[in-house]
Amino acid sequence: MGKISPACKAAAKRKYKVWPSAYASGYGVRCTKAGGPKMKSATKGGGTTKVCLPAAKVKSMSSSEKASVVNAKKSAGQSGKRQRSSKSNVKGARKKGATLRDWFQKENWVNVSTGKECGK
Repeated sequence: MGKISPACKAAAKRKYKVWPSAYASGYGVRCTKAGGPKMKSATKGGGTTKVCLPAAKVKSMSSSEKASVVNAKKSAGQSGKRQRSSKSNVKGARKKGATLRDWFQKENWVNVSTGKECGK
């Protein structure tokens, strides 16, 4: 068995409170086999630009509301963010008292810009 690389050992120490431990050592070995710790890139971009909402909500939105939500998500994605700004939040997309499980099981989610089903 080979040694854990110093960079991966440091990454394991940052991630886990106790060193040496089985979890931290396992993380260090997997990291070394993968070629080293992956650092976050300094360049922006690569965020998601897909905008999904329940189909009933999309049908009730005007075209200008749809355009503002899509544009907010595109600009957030281009700057490397995963979420659009809270200024473009859509009111009434969630039913009162609904849980996340309800959303995924009962709601028909569609992409706002294309109209196609999301999550498939």
